[in-house]
Amino acid sequence: MAHYLARGKLIIGADVELLQNLAKQEFLKMRPFGKSLTQGLEGMRHDPITDEVLWEEEDYCSPPLAMERAAVLDKYFDEIQVEKLPKGEGWERISELPALWDDLPEP
Repeated sequence: MAHYLARGKLIIGADVELLQNLAKQEFLKMRPFGKSLTQGLEGMRHDPITDEVLWEEEDYCSPPLAMERAAVLDKYFDEIQVEKLPKGEGWERISELPALWDDLPEP
C-alpha cells in the first residue's frame, strides 16, 4: 500500500455535484477504493494561491489513482498530480490550508 498527496484543479461547476455525491456517500460503495477516496475528498484542502485542491489518498494502483481517476476523479478534476509519501505526511503538509468545503453550503 502506498500513500500519495494528490492535487488537481476542480472543474468549474463540478463542486456542487461532488459535494452532493459525498453527502450521499456515493463513492463509499465503490470497491476497492471507495473508503479511501471518500475520506480524501471529504478532507480536501484548497490552496488559494495556486487554486488547487489537495488531499492524501491511500492507493494500490499502478499508475497511482488509475481506478479512482477512471471512475470518479477525472469527472471533477483537471491536472491531477500525485506525490508518493509516508502515511499522514500529506495531511500534515496541507493542514494549514483552508478546507475546501467550509465555504460551500450543505447540499
